Amino acid sequence: MIGKIAGRLDYRGSDHVLIDVRGVGYIVHVSDRTLAGLPRVGEAVALFTELLVREDLLQLFGFPTMLEKEWHRLLVTVQGVGAKAAMAILGTLGPDGVARAIALGDAKAIQAAPGVGPKIAQRVVLELKSKAPAVMAMAANPASMAGAAEDDVIEPVVPRAAKPAVQSLPSNAAASAEALSALINLGYGHGDAAQAVATVSGQDTAAGTSALIKAALRLLAPKG
Repeated sequence: MIGKIAGRLDYRGSDHVLIDVRGVGYIVHVSDRTLAGLPRVGEAVALFTELLVREDLLQLFGFPTMLEKEWHRLLVTVQGVGAKAAMAILGTLGPDGVARAIALGDAKAIQAAPGVGPKIAQRVVLELKSKAPAVMAMAANPASMAGAAEDDVIEPVVPRAAKPAVQSLPSNAAASAEALSALINLGYGHGDAAQAVATVSGQDTAAGTSALIKAALRLLAPKG
């Protein structure tokens, strides 16, 4: 699978770009938001990519950060949300907006994306509520927010062997700091977020970032 492409921007379309990589041109579909942030034609460009494979179709979708790519991968797991619909949601809200909408149960925000109806929007919020914290945790890690390096070359993504279970996990203090950062990025006040994280981390001193975010969101959810 092609996981990243870097080369020269040869063409900008309305929903795609053509990237020249050592004489080979790759058509990469991008959102309006991503397209607006790309350089001018002729300049160096790099995008993380996801390859859509169908019986009669091969399409590459491009993302400026690994975080956005992971959100796309999560969105397409929802029944009825295809690759283009997921791109529309990300193009309308951005990664932070998607995270905030799911955390707050705001289906109307998801519905603001072109071509996304109320049923699909509600399904996104309901189905991803328990899965989203793992991706939200990436936002607290600066490395996951970084863009693709422009001097890299196209490389296939090779599956890696699972890491040993004995590998050390983040300490509870580090996980709490990352969870707090993610909640603040979602728009929660520092005081409320800190109190929620402190409560849940005290209840489970071995919890990782994703588990702390999920538990804190339950505490911060509107009551009644």
